[in-house]
Amino acid sequence: MEPCSPCPLPRGVAVALTPTGVRLVTNRRGSTVWDVRTAAERYAVKVGRPVPETDEHPGQDWTGVAPAREAVVLQLLDMFAVYGTWPYGTWNAQPWHEGTSLYELWEPQRDGGSPAPLDAAHACADALAVLHGAGWVHGDIHPAHVVIGPDGTATLIGFALAQGGPVPDAVDFPYPGSVIPYESPEMSRSILETGTAVPTIASDVYALGVAFLVSATGRRHVACPGDAPRAVQRKAVATAPYHPVSVPGLFGKLIEAMLSPVPGDRPTSAEVRSVLACQR
Repeated sequence: MEPCSPCPLPRGVAVALTPTGVRLVTNRRGSTVWDVRTAAERYAVKVGRPVPETDEHPGQDWTGVAPAREAVVLQLLDMFAVYGTWPYGTWNAQPWHEGTSLYELWEPQRDGGSPAPLDAAHACADALAVLHGAGWVHGDIHPAHVVIGPDGTATLIGFALAQGGPVPDAVDFPYPGSVIPYESPEMSRSILETGTAVPTIASDVYALGVAFLVSATGRRHVACPGDAPRAVQRKAVATAPYHPVSVPGLFGKLIEAMLSPVPGDRPTSAEVRSVLACQR
């Protein structure tokens, strides 16, 4: 029997947190996220389940394990997280981060055609540079995984695919790729050829560059229907010509460099941070 969707809040969450309020945040293939309030704190609870095979999509089991893996990564990064199992997979609970995604934050400028404010871009680059400086790569950067807080700082979330520390075999799995429009060409090629890839600082920088572009303009950098099969999308990312970067000024030039098809030609996250610090 397949689990229901959205995944219910597992019994272990009630035991661990004693919720006073629960709100559904997202429900995607293989993952449900709940906003859980307690008497003292607020948590994001992620519940994972395997994805069955369909005519449009292959099945995948790693989504059921991903919440536990993310909790382990957060613990390795000295952040609070707890996790457990439920009959169809795993779940984790981590502190709720108040704020808005980069894409939502830049909506007024995107719709009005005015330049995106660069304080938020600098905050994103700073958060990524700190992670890279700690010896980790995120592996799943896209606008929804960068939360801009009320104080203007950026917090990275969505660490289930991060690489950089000793994750136990029981909760580990080969890197499956990320949200395809944010995959670098070398990552998409590797997944097409071998079924997996190794995320790097350069691939994270590429993904952040795409996040900047999409959030600032609302347009992707490659022509590929979002409902196309995943292999078709990856082939487009790996081989199709890029649309010109339509962001003006030095910020546009920086995005162009971050989107270089040659990983070694991309700036590091620390270099992106330094450039943006001078443009704020």
